[in-house]
Amino acid sequence: MSFITDTSNVAVDERIAHTPWYRTALRRPELGSLIGAIAVFIVFAVADTTGQFASLQGAAGWTDFAAPVGIVAIFVALLMISGEFDLSSGVMVGTSGLFAGLLVTHLGWPLWPAIIATLLLGAVIGFINGVLVVRTALPSFVVTLGTFFVLKGANLAITKGITGTVRVSGIEQAAGFESARPIFATTIPIGGASFQISLVWWIALTAVATILLTRTAFGNWIFASGGDAGAARNAGVPVTRTKITLFVMTSTAASLVGIMFLLRLRGMQAGQGVGQEFYYIIAAAVGGCLLTGGAGSAIGASIGALIMGFAAVGIPYALWDQDWVSTFLGVILFSAVFINVTLSRRARGGRST
Repeated sequence: MSFITDTSNVAVDERIAHTPWYRTALRRPELGSLIGAIAVFIVFAVADTTGQFASLQGAAGWTDFAAPVGIVAIFVALLMISGEFDLSSGVMVGTSGLFAGLLVTHLGWPLWPAIIATLLLGAVIGFINGVLVVRTALPSFVVTLGTFFVLKGANLAITKGITGTVRVSGIEQAAGFESARPIFATTIPIGGASFQISLVWWIALTAVATILLTRTAFGNWIFASGGDAGAARNAGVPVTRTKITLFVMTSTAASLVGIMFLLRLRGMQAGQGVGQEFYYIIAAAVGGCLLTGGAGSAIGASIGALIMGFAAVGIPYALWDQDWVSTFLGVILFSAVFINVTLSRRARGGRST
């Protein structure tokens, strides 16, 4: 008697079924931004009238624009994954540069203590944003928009009240400038081109944020907080602490960029950074972050920032009107988000969300 059973029609549990490599690739949140980056690079390389866009000199140009955006955007991305926004991150760049500059030029501080105090200021403002969001249950959009206007007004009023102008200058005369500049504002010669040191910071922070997001318990908490905060709390995830920490990290990253601009420009305008918050959010969204939270990646946000660098350098190289930059970024935002949603649905076998 035979006991052989036909198992050809037995369904395989989808939890242990083999997932094709292309399905795995489609699930990557940064795939849409990578496709977009390749397409944008090709467009501007073809349209380039100078022959410089695809050269090392061109790369120095687009990374010069992309690096400061990317440094903040990767932490904005982590915050968005947790389901929150920070609309004060752009103006925080200017606030930080002005704060450090005034400490140095009008209070006589050495530059290094001023830098430390500025990073602490960023952390404190981020902490205040985070506490207001999680304790009042107000939308982070409202809280950080309020912070944006408070800081924007303070930047102008305090700077004009102290200096009589809307600018702080003379940083190069501060004690410690020569030792701080190589760390925050020098250039690195590569093949005849000069790359800003901010590129090194950008790459390093992208790597750190990626490891944090994908290899640590804190990364799991970020995704859980953005996916379903209530369920995450019930599962023991410290949602409140996670979100406050992310606000602190985002604001501190903006302070770091403010310090970089201060040392590089040897001064700071009161309006510096205003409007940049939209670049950070666009970079994160292009990189695969859902506006509802629960999905995204730091690498994707960096690719989104790189696309902005392509546009900022590629449009003038193509002799197009510079006024088209914002229009181009809007189209890229829509296209990348559409691609991300489409690929995500296909990765789930065509099921709609």
